[in-house]
Amino acid sequence: MTMNASYRFPDTDQHIDPAGKTLWELIVERAGKSPDLAMARDGAGRTLTYGQYRQWCERAAAGLAGRGVTEGTRVSWILPSRMEAMVLAGALARLGAVQNPILPIYRQREVGFIVRQSECRMLVVPGVFRGFDYAAMGREVTADLAVDILVADPDLPEGDPATLAEFRPAPHDLRWLFYSSGTTADPKGAKHCDLSLSAANDGMQWSMQVTSQDKAAVVFPITHVGGLVWLFNAMETGVELLMVEIFDPAGTPRWLGENGCTCAGAGTVFWQTYLAAQRALPAGERLLPDVRIFNGGGAPKPVTLHAEMMAAFGAPLIGGWGLTESPINTMVHVDDPDEKKATTDGRACPGVDVKAMIDGVDVGRNTEGELWVRGPQTCLGYLDSSLDADAFVDGWFRTGDLGIIDDGGWVSITGRLKDIIIRKGENISAKEVEDLLYAHPKVADVAVIGLPDPASGERACAVVVTRGDAPLSMQEMREYLSGKDLSMHKVPEQLEFLDTLPRNPTGKILKKDLRAQYAASR
Repeated sequence: MTMNASYRFPDTDQHIDPAGKTLWELIVERAGKSPDLAMARDGAGRTLTYGQYRQWCERAAAGLAGRGVTEGTRVSWILPSRMEAMVLAGALARLGAVQNPILPIYRQREVGFIVRQSECRMLVVPGVFRGFDYAAMGREVTADLAVDILVADPDLPEGDPATLAEFRPAPHDLRWLFYSSGTTADPKGAKHCDLSLSAANDGMQWSMQVTSQDKAAVVFPITHVGGLVWLFNAMETGVELLMVEIFDPAGTPRWLGENGCTCAGAGTVFWQTYLAAQRALPAGERLLPDVRIFNGGGAPKPVTLHAEMMAAFGAPLIGGWGLTESPINTMVHVDDPDEKKATTDGRACPGVDVKAMIDGVDVGRNTEGELWVRGPQTCLGYLDSSLDADAFVDGWFRTGDLGIIDDGGWVSITGRLKDIIIRKGENISAKEVEDLLYAHPKVADVAVIGLPDPASGERACAVVVTRGDAPLSMQEMREYLSGKDLSMHKVPEQLEFLDTLPRNPTGKILKKDLRAQYAASR
């Protein structure tokens, strides 16, 4: 299925057409068009205009050039969602470096693997952040490598922009390496260019219709591929980015509201936090008075959440589906029906093809299959090219996600190929059981996982976070699910409890951690 690729951008004098342009070309054009327009604001009260941003990027580029960074130099960097991170991205774009943003949750094993495989020549780290010494880790993992450690705590090196060599980048050249947290033992490095990230932004922009009047929350790591897509969107639209280094469930939602947030990202766990904070306020008090959409993705959303957000805020969920290798494949459009916003992950973005496959055969509409995607947002392949043969087939990327495409083209993600529990030869969809359990009044959060079982091959285990101190018994869970007409073979045979579920920076539950935790139980 393919959406019509011809669409109209919001009618605003601030809009810039990004087609065929590199990130640096967009930075230059935006600074020339609206130098005094606010680009970013942070919790420390700092503000940055688009004109100031370009100037800072050029000074930082000169400083980095003084340390040997030039066209093609591979630079790995780990920084929180702060202004210096955006400046570093812009400075490296100016120099034509190949940049490798790394998630701050990664530690020695992952970072050590990445810096070796990427063959980076510089590693930029924030010093101590959230009690962890990144500089010490950087020195440890590069002890036997020729890697320059740059500690940006928070300052970046600066120099005279007049010393910079002229550089004319091409939008299809390799410029980005993003590593997925995936299900494999080692992270996988996806190769991206400015064109693929810009294409991902095209899909987001088509969906959300961002303008320079918007203020968007950047509450997740900017080193995630979605964070850099927002940088492309800022250059296109002139949106103001509200930068959040550390998301505080108590303070961050209020700060966003006080600063006029209109696009409140960035996925299920954040949306649930906003909802809880709103419900804790006195009647009539509005947490996010200017919010118009709750945007994001990265994790399944409960089917009841859209209605709850509409009731509390009068603003819809604008969700989508993408991967590190192929960001923003589908999104809900702001004008889509509420039912589709609540129950689907949107339609294919302009220029994107999606199909559902079983054993190499397109199963068409209304049948679950592995989703394959094709489009300009898809990566150039993996840095480890031996992974390409299994992942790419005749221009299509095999996502590993299971989904259903309905008659109208809306896509619903139903799970992962590896998230199907096979009990006595019968498939159990973890998401189907999770959706039912989430609606239970005693359940605040839930993950259903498959655990090894000598008798049945696998057994389903529900890991539950309860609301308050309300207990949930196995019998109560079984009776509840039976009352929802769920086949008894799908009812979990094991029930465990946690205070919180482990999640990655986008809010996706780390089921591999839960499987490891409970593998030997029972």
